Amino acid sequence: MPRTAHPFARRLSLLLASTALLAGCTNMDRPMTATAPPAPAATAPAAAPTSANPMLAEWTGPYEGVPPWDKMDPELFPDAFTKGMAETRAQVQAVIDNPAPPTFENTHVPMMLAGDTMERVYALWGVQTSNKSNDRVEDIDAEWSPKLTTFYTELFLEPQLFARYKAVYDARQTSGLNAQQIRIVERSYDEMVRDGANLSPADKTKLVAMNSKLEGLFSAFSSKLLGDEKLYTFVTDKAELAGLDTGFVASLAAAAEANGKPGQWAIKNTRSSAQPVMQNATNRALREKVYKAFVSRGDNGDANDTNATIAEILALRQQRAELLGFPNHATYRMADTMAKTPANAMGLMMKVWPAAVARVKEEVADMQAIADADAKVGKGPKITIEPWDYRFYSEKVRKAKYDLDESEVKPYLQLDKLVDGMFWSAGKLYDLGFRENTGTIPVFDPKVRTFEVYNLKTNENVGVFYLDNFARDGKRSGAWMTTYRSQQTLGGERNVLASNNNNFTEAAKGEPTLISLDDATTLFHEFGHGIHYLLQHINYPALAGVPRDFVEYPSQVNENWLMTPEVLSKFATHYKTGAPMPQALLDKIDASGKFNQGFETVEYLSSAIVDMKLHDRKVPPTDVDKFERETLAEMGMPREIVMRHRLPQFSHLFSSDAYSAGYYSYLWSETMDADTWAAFTEAGGPWDRTVADRFRTILLMTGNETDRAEAYRAFRGRDPDVSALLKKRGFPTE
Repeated sequence: MPRTAHPFARRLSLLLASTALLAGCTNMDRPMTATAPPAPAATAPAAAPTSANPMLAEWTGPYEGVPPWDKMDPELFPDAFTKGMAETRAQVQAVIDNPAPPTFENTHVPMMLAGDTMERVYALWGVQTSNKSNDRVEDIDAEWSPKLTTFYTELFLEPQLFARYKAVYDARQTSGLNAQQIRIVERSYDEMVRDGANLSPADKTKLVAMNSKLEGLFSAFSSKLLGDEKLYTFVTDKAELAGLDTGFVASLAAAAEANGKPGQWAIKNTRSSAQPVMQNATNRALREKVYKAFVSRGDNGDANDTNATIAEILALRQQRAELLGFPNHATYRMADTMAKTPANAMGLMMKVWPAAVARVKEEVADMQAIADADAKVGKGPKITIEPWDYRFYSEKVRKAKYDLDESEVKPYLQLDKLVDGMFWSAGKLYDLGFRENTGTIPVFDPKVRTFEVYNLKTNENVGVFYLDNFARDGKRSGAWMTTYRSQQTLGGERNVLASNNNNFTEAAKGEPTLISLDDATTLFHEFGHGIHYLLQHINYPALAGVPRDFVEYPSQVNENWLMTPEVLSKFATHYKTGAPMPQALLDKIDASGKFNQGFETVEYLSSAIVDMKLHDRKVPPTDVDKFERETLAEMGMPREIVMRHRLPQFSHLFSSDAYSAGYYSYLWSETMDADTWAAFTEAGGPWDRTVADRFRTILLMTGNETDRAEAYRAFRGRDPDVSALLKKRGFPTE
């Protein structure tokens, strides 16, 4: 998923250019617009002088300047925040104090050009908190997140600023604005009203306090969850690791040694470490132990328990929604989405849920039959399939049905080769080239690789791509992408500094890192976000941020190219022999493409439905665990599966507002993804450049210049068809 540099930034993206969600490429062809270059009077106010603090300095070096990761120091950030806020306040005040009547050029444009220093500070701080955290970083974050949120909330609610925006809004149809400018004026005005600009002074004070307190709670939640994810399950007898890949076992030994326990094996409490154990370990007791530790993150009744924090967040969200005139948090959050309402999102989810649950029952029956057969011949005790058995026995079913298991595939999935494959596919589809330049520019960890991005046709620079693939202490779990600098042409063309961040388990020294199909899909997914950023080409940064239920769409589309014969035959090569994946194995993978879709769908969709039910209500629950149990029971959640993200560890919802009442967006986006893939299939294949060019120019390059539903209709000729998603997953379409 993509992340903004500051958790509160998305809500300000139409007000300040520095908070735009998406970025794109430079020097690439794009549809012409009627927008004229800004007049000299529309430039941003002069920046206030800054100190020698390198966190505040303009970036220097090649590629239009790169972040000074080698100078990053947590102790420098309080000073950087203080001075950066002062500079931003001065820039905004200059707009407010302009004696000329408000216009688009003297109000919106300088506001979009304001905040460059804070944009750089946020980029650095985002990496410090997400990729390089420690106790001191967590302390600084806990202190400063509320302060920063208070600052931006007060800025956002400034009456004199809103008065200028309203004046431009009121005159928008008679002042000669073009379509893009009118869209900016209307969207920014609507967002300011939606977020409290018309509140009374007393209610604005309440809103500032609520947002500040929420930001502190988000920081507390993240710190507690990271605390549980730093923990390890230590194994002292290697025999308990039977069934696990030798390279993975070696990485566990290295982790144990790094934690002062040589001769043992350390399984970190993160998905990238826990999932291979649950999938491959023949020791059922170990699977259960690792599973329970993983699903109990944030839910152990200790100092890292998140339940009380979540209850506070929910209560404050409801109070804020009511203060802003909305019945609940879900309605508030969905006002500017493609789905528009909680009912529309739930409608889509409930079209898929019954078929997914029915498929799970079939999958469990298949697994139980194998477990019973094993017990009958003495291969183990008679068991009933439990959640810690699902992945393990599903692999047995895969082997039985398709003569395929993960151990056959993984030797061909070398991480570095697959990185080459994703770059190759981006070149073939979108003319993006990647030249490795690791070692020539600063990085924040020695394992980070860097690549110059360029246009294959013109050789012109697009930007730089940073790749941080491996798990480590102080790095949050999961996978995400972000930009350190976003593209825009307003104020001068800027290139893109984009990054992908994964949590793969690195192989032992001297060995290639092999990853699972699931991890390979994650690799291509996050790179799809990167492509979206690198291809976008817009003038006004206020038209960069796309709706939450669109933002996952480009990344989910990009997953499809992983399993194409062209990518697998060229880049899925055996780590020992170098031989490409044999056709027989490719055929088995293709035949099993719809395998285990019940599990995959129910695991995700249960989290999305619970999220919506949690926020689409007037009275928030105070007992979070009880709400989760009762809601899942009402839904008919299969007992053999746990939510992909249980509430006590659901960072999408509780580390910020970003995905709250919005986790459904993956399914909404996947509906468009499946329908888009069908467009390629109908045109003759995944590499059809006519479809790829339309996808690029209509949907990927254009940010939010037009309504995204309209843009999709322009691309496909109609609205997305959910039957394509059901067909892709092997579910009934009637």
